[in-house]
Amino acid sequence: METISFSYAAQGAAKGRAIAGVVASGDLQVLLEPAAGRTEIRITTSVDGKAAVWSAVLDRLFASAALPAARIDIDDCGATPGVVRLRIEQAFEEAGAA
Repeated sequence: METISFSYAAQGAAKGRAIAGVVASGDLQVLLEPAAGRTEIRITTSVDGKAAVWSAVLDRLFASAALPAARIDIDDCGATPGVVRLRIEQAFEEAGAA
């Protein structure tokens, strides 16, 4: 198990809380709640040595969209980059921030 943290500039704050995915299903789970100023992401992953992959996926996501500030906790269950992006986008959408 490894824990990885990232921080990104943000505009405004997410409007609400959201959960996307279910960790018990063997799928990625994203927990999102509003924050001020920046988006802080903490990832708990079952696959050690994947910080570079996570960085590439998140850098691309946050460069392509002006997302609001949030605290995001992710339990990845070894999910692929496509599932990662999908679940994060779903959490922002559910929180009314997309």
